[in-house]
Amino acid sequence: MKPIVHLHSISEINNFMKGVTRHPLVAVVDFSKVEEYIQEDIRVSCDFYSVMFKNYCANKVRYGRQTYDFQEGSLICIAPRQVMSMDSEIEKKENRIGWGLFFHPDLIRGTSLNAKMKEYTFFSYETSEALHLSEKEKQTLHDCVLKIQNELEENIDNHSQNLIVSNIEVLLNYCSRYYGRQFITRKSSNRDIVAQVESAIREYFESDTLNGLPTVTYLADKVNLSANYLGDLLKKETGMNTQDHIHYFLIEAAKGHLRNTDKSISEIAYSLGFEYPQYFSKLFKQKTGNTPQQFRNLN
Repeated sequence: MKPIVHLHSISEINNFMKGVTRHPLVAVVDFSKVEEYIQEDIRVSCDFYSVMFKNYCANKVRYGRQTYDFQEGSLICIAPRQVMSMDSEIEKKENRIGWGLFFHPDLIRGTSLNAKMKEYTFFSYETSEALHLSEKEKQTLHDCVLKIQNELEENIDNHSQNLIVSNIEVLLNYCSRYYGRQFITRKSSNRDIVAQVESAIREYFESDTLNGLPTVTYLADKVNLSANYLGDLLKKETGMNTQDHIHYFLIEAAKGHLRNTDKSISEIAYSLGFEYPQYFSKLFKQKTGNTPQQFRNLN
């Protein structure tokens, strides 16, 4: 097992990459100027947010690689306390380009951006779900990073935090837009994933040995995606997130039992994986407008 290096502060990430600390809560690192800073294969976790772009990669990303993907650069966003692997076998490439933006939660605490961070679900995507950028998109994000870097090179004053945080928010909003574009350009492969998810849910409810309701994590594992990425993909493709899909097929299965069997409401609830029948009845009414018994009587 690779050792885990935990970085607590921005100064530690700068020391790790042999950079200069200009601000205690935020840093911009130019990877093209960082010499072989990884001495061995390690795993790294941090107490801060990381947004990193590279046009070179030792381990090629294989997930969802289609002819319409952008091959020359990928961006990943990592939330605090997530573990990322770093390999020592850095690909030798001329004109390699890359940058990293690292900011501590304390930088945005009490700002409007702090309340919005939960909307940026891509911070919980897997590395294999990286954002592949066009030349224009790369330049736009690079311009945002340069503005942050230029601000860091100024003397810290009363305006520093607002300007830095504002530019970070602009960058993250662009990331949201570009991930939306990527979901569109991967529409064909996304439809395959939707079909796999729906098939997995059907098979689950058709099983004779249900052990509770299927979870979002269970379905994400079935299609080898992170839970957040799968939820966003399904939302883009169908208008329903993963939990909505689970409930939809659950209610359809329940309707079948209510129409075609003489099982009691409790028996149906248990057969669908509910531990408590009242939870089943509450969900059924929420989704259909009728209690299970009312639905049975109407049908």
